[in-house]
Amino acid sequence: MADTPTIFDRILDGEIPCLKVYEDDHVLAFLDIGPLSNGHTLVIPKQRKAMLHELSDEQAAALGRVLPRLCRAVMKATGAPAYNVLQNNGASAHQAVSHVHFHIIPKPSADDGTGTGLEMHWSPGSLKGDAGALLAQAIAAAI
Repeated sequence: MADTPTIFDRILDGEIPCLKVYEDDHVLAFLDIGPLSNGHTLVIPKQRKAMLHELSDEQAAALGRVLPRLCRAVMKATGAPAYNVLQNNGASAHQAVSHVHFHIIPKPSADDGTGTGLEMHWSPGSLKGDAGALLAQAIAAAI
């Protein structure tokens, strides 16, 4: 982690208020102050790590247990028929705050008028020949 506290560190320390929607011993969830749509929620672990792979198994499991519940709550409260869960790791992957965080971004109906939600462009590549098998083996060996 950086020596300079992140905005999420300051929220966890009570220095900056947030619009809290959920909290337990391991996780805090609150509304994003720059929402892409109504109900855009941030979910952060209380363990202060910059990237997902740095979290303890316990912290990762705590996030996994609460994310579906929070998604259901966001959908129910906003009436959005769909949503995205977004999580970035590292500046080149568009991570703006160096603290693990998940975005729950409701995708409202087109005529809703509460924002568009996440807009993205997906440019798939291809996996050819033996490259896929070799890559799968390398990843499996690294586990």
